[in-house]
Amino acid sequence: MQVPVRNTQGETVGQVELRDEIFGLEPNVPVMHQALVRQLANARLGTHKTKKRKEVSGGGRKPWRQKGTGRARQGSIRAPQWRGGGTVFGPQPRSYRQKMPRKMRRLAYRSALSIKAKEGQIVVLDDLQMETPKTREMLGILDRLELEASVLILLAERNETVEKSIRNIPDVKTLRASYLNVRDLLNFDYLLVPLGALEVIEGILG
Repeated sequence: MQVPVRNTQGETVGQVELRDEIFGLEPNVPVMHQALVRQLANARLGTHKTKKRKEVSGGGRKPWRQKGTGRARQGSIRAPQWRGGGTVFGPQPRSYRQKMPRKMRRLAYRSALSIKAKEGQIVVLDDLQMETPKTREMLGILDRLELEASVLILLAERNETVEKSIRNIPDVKTLRASYLNVRDLLNFDYLLVPLGALEVIEGILG
């Protein structure tokens, strides 16, 4: 698949071929869904906790005698039916971590990239460099590239000037190409990929 290479002025300066084994697959939707669920699950902390009956302070004394009062028998004011008592079957700390084979994860990435390529939502840039962080300059670049929807900018390596320039722009995010993931690929409408980041993607998924 041939796509145009553009510069920061929005001009076409060449062509680049997107490899079919990465950007030209028939998308595997079930694998993409499994990879997304896994990523969301692995992001959960699992630190939620309620106190059981034995963990609630107080209630060591029987509130009243067993018989003769006409009231229901009670052993502790920290039983679950009492206000301030323990919680029955409440959440406890646990791990939500899910495992997924590397081949399936990479298939999910290739499927998501193939969808973007098929719909023409991948914009290849010759280079993305800025001397100083300037949000207005970055907005101008996005405007000249006609990227009005949400944009995920992939970087070959850390670039503080670019990252700071888009920090205050809504619906725009930078991500190093080595940290590519299904959630970000599906959350953003367009991918802005400099040639350096494209090489990193092909090196990982090729």
